[in-house]
Order: sequence, then structure tokens, then C-alpha cells
Amino acid sequence: MSQAKEQIREVLRKAYQIEVDGYTFYSMAAERADKPAVEELFAKLARDEVQHKAYLKSVMGSFEDKGVEAFNLHLKDPDLKAFTATIFTDRFREQAGATDFELGVLSIGMTLENNAITYFAGAARSAAEQEVRQFYEFLANWERQHLDALQALYGGVRQEYWESSGFSPF
Repeated sequence: MSQAKEQIREVLRKAYQIEVDGYTFYSMAAERADKPAVEELFAKLARDEVQHKAYLKSVMGSFEDKGVEAFNLHLKDPDLKAFTATIFTDRFREQAGATDFELGVLSIGMTLENNAITYFAGAARSAAEQEVRQFYEFLANWERQHLDALQALYGGVRQEYWESSGFSPF
């Protein structure tokens, strides 16, 4: 087994674990949420992580059969606008309001997504094969989709939180 193949396997394993961790976190947040729009948001994020896990599992199997050719996929960057439109709703902002729980979950979610982006971007920089590098960049863009959406939500909820907590106008 070549060192390059083992490095690719390790990145794929880590990618899968990142999705497992995201699913676990967002599922727990959805279960704990006491407002329908908040539960819906975190359940949607958890479902996305399940889809990502399934996709990665298929790529892992294909890699074992085809090697680097498994990364010759016709990858499309995720459609951030479509995803964001499904979760960035006035209903969420109204229900999330100024609560510690929602603000904390959004903040932790942003940290998870940012860590994943950093990991995949680093893996892309060190990948020798163009197909593999492009695949890692695709994974980073997947995570960026969630990060951008969470940041937008966090910005809106944080402002309301500060105002209701008496931190405004700071």
C-alpha cells in the first residue's frame, strides 16, 4: 500500500468522522430545541450531514476499487442560495430571538464547520493529484455552505441577543 493511498484514506476517514460529528451535534441541538423553527433548522443540518456521510462512503468504496480515478467526479459547488433560503427565515429569527441556547449552538456549529474547512483546505494544498485536490476543495466548499448560512443566522440572532441583554449599543 503506497503512502499516498494511505494519506487519501486517512483524509476520507476524517471527512466521514467530520460528518458523523456534525450529525451528532445538530441532532442533539434539534432534540433539545423547544421552538419549531429552531428544531427544523438543526434537523435540516443533521439531514445534510447524513447525506454527506452517504456520499463519502460511496467515494471511499469507489476509491478502493478505482484508486485516484474515483475522484474524477463532475463536482458542482453547492448551491448556497438554495440552502440558505431554506433555513434563513424570518420565522427562525423570530423564534430564536435572544436566547443563549440558539446563539451557543450557532457559535459551536460555526466552529465545527470552520475546522472542517481548514482541514480540507490543508488536505487540498498537500494533495499531489489534481483530481484529489479538487475533491478536497469540493469538501471544503460543502462545509463553507453551512458556515456561511450559520454566520448569517448568528449575526441576526446575536444583534437581537445583545439588544435584549442590555449590551446595545456596543
